[in-house]
Amino acid sequence: MAKGALIFISGGVRSGKSAYAEQIVLASGAARRIYLASGRAEDAEMKARILRHQQDRSGHSWKTIDQPVNMAAAVGEIQSGDAILWDCATTWLANELYEGWEQNNPCIARHGCMEQKWLDLQGTLAAMLQQAHLLVVVSNEVLDDFVRDEAYQKWLGTIHRWLAAEAGQAIEMENGIAYRRK
Repeated sequence: MAKGALIFISGGVRSGKSAYAEQIVLASGAARRIYLASGRAEDAEMKARILRHQQDRSGHSWKTIDQPVNMAAAVGEIQSGDAILWDCATTWLANELYEGWEQNNPCIARHGCMEQKWLDLQGTLAAMLQQAHLLVVVSNEVLDDFVRDEAYQKWLGTIHRWLAAEAGQAIEMENGIAYRRK
């Protein structure tokens, strides 16, 4: 994965991880800052949160790519030297694990479904890093999330371990304080 730098930041809800990640991207010197959004505006509260976040970034030359599921679709929009902030891996995971829920056939219940999505995500992140100057991935702590589903916890742990191993820096946020783990 060696062209751009990968930084992984995790922490609890309201730990300051997203604001810290934005500061890293702003300080990167990249001409373009990409905010890779994995949230879905499915209710009024989420729509308001997404709008607020977009307005917060409007003055710092951010480009927002809304991609709640198909992260690979964003690769074509990445340019050489971009700094990317993907916030939040946990939202992507929930979208992918429970894709098909409405038809009573979620990915977590289909043999090999999540394994393929995980392989695809690894390839997508590698492709992004081949183009970008910097990729900062933000995620909630494994046991801090409100979802207590065993499959969700397993996959979030798998993703976190991989990101921490691949990252040049792995940072845990707590009460606005960054603790570097690597």
